[in-house]
Amino acid sequence: MLVLLGVLTIVALLAAILFNRMSPVVALILIPVAAALVGGFGSSTAGFMIHGITEIAPVAGMFVFAILFFGVMTDAGLLEPLLRGVIRLAGSRPSLIVPASALLALLVHLDGSGAVCFLVVIPAMLPLYDRLGMDRRILACATSLAAGVNVLPWTGPTLRSSAALKIPVMDIFRPMIGVQAAGLLFVFAACFWLGLKEERRLLAAGPTARQPAVTVGSDDKNDLKRPKLFWVNLALIIAVLGGMIFSAIPPVVLFMAGTALALLVNYPDAAQQRVRIDAHARAALLMAGVLFAAGVFTGIMTGSGMLKAMAAAAVNAVPPGAGHHIPFGLSLVAMPLSLAFDPDSFYFGVLPILAHTVQSLGGTALQTAQAALIGQMTTGFPVSPLTPATFLVAGLCRLELGAHQRFTFPFLYAASLVMSATALAFGLFPI
Repeated sequence: MLVLLGVLTIVALLAAILFNRMSPVVALILIPVAAALVGGFGSSTAGFMIHGITEIAPVAGMFVFAILFFGVMTDAGLLEPLLRGVIRLAGSRPSLIVPASALLALLVHLDGSGAVCFLVVIPAMLPLYDRLGMDRRILACATSLAAGVNVLPWTGPTLRSSAALKIPVMDIFRPMIGVQAAGLLFVFAACFWLGLKEERRLLAAGPTARQPAVTVGSDDKNDLKRPKLFWVNLALIIAVLGGMIFSAIPPVVLFMAGTALALLVNYPDAAQQRVRIDAHARAALLMAGVLFAAGVFTGIMTGSGMLKAMAAAAVNAVPPGAGHHIPFGLSLVAMPLSLAFDPDSFYFGVLPILAHTVQSLGGTALQTAQAALIGQMTTGFPVSPLTPATFLVAGLCRLELGAHQRFTFPFLYAASLVMSATALAFGLFPI
């Protein structure tokens, strides 16, 4: 019963969002609530919701203040030198701008945080895309590809797989360096193709495709620039991001303090501060609403036991004779599994059972971990409704969630399949 209910809930959620039948906030709240009531959980549903909201609250707070923080920094002109550098390197050619976006995302993602990557790269590059009239879905796709393929020893999925299976992180990661290199080659090839296609579209459309109203550095925003405070702002952003990487201070605290300091330093007048907050309040409020709704969804799915039941059913459905092929098979479906399982449920619930099955049939737990990392919440996380980063990408690019998922999913899945084939060729998986 729980398995069927869980599958129907996820299918209904994806269908409602992908086909624009409901807004993400409405779908993330009403669909799991209806499923819980149908499942007979009654008043317990409220407890599941509160637990999910409580779990997501620090993340929601971080994103709200991160949007305000980077919004103020953009207003003050901190990111303009970065834009000018990209423009000098890529000019106004989308065929170079899109790969440059991916390269920037790849470098920023070295800290292992997809959220930080998106929060830094998208606000920096979006004005350039808008100025040239480029499709924002391409920016969302390029940054998602770079962050998704960039599997590092300190990223969440790698650490979870190591902890769940008691395997040293570097034992998992080191053999996958070549696999990841193949994935990155695909990323830049795909980004070049997307950019070239967009370049041809813009040439065919003519100058009307451009959007001069949002040109970086336009007159209506010049009074907000603070070029004399560039080094102060740069030091502040380095302190905030460095604190996230090298300290135990919660990110929400760092972004709250960073936002307050950024406002005080750049716009010391209280009226100016209110105007700058108002300018970014809509994006922050929308993000907070979606994230709390996502907390409702994950809280109900976890508290009701639907995710756990689905995990057990998925493992039990594997025929005994197919156990030898589990690692390669898992690598083929790991990316779309991100749409059904959050990282904790998969890596701490499903992965150990799969690894035990593989070991009992002559394989290794290491192969199972590597197969999972090819897609489960790596290439899959930027489009999964179970991770806040998906909503962040769509929100920062000002895209409908379904539009982002429909456009980006095929490229992320293709990257996952390229890495799976490379791993097979390198002998990581038996077949």
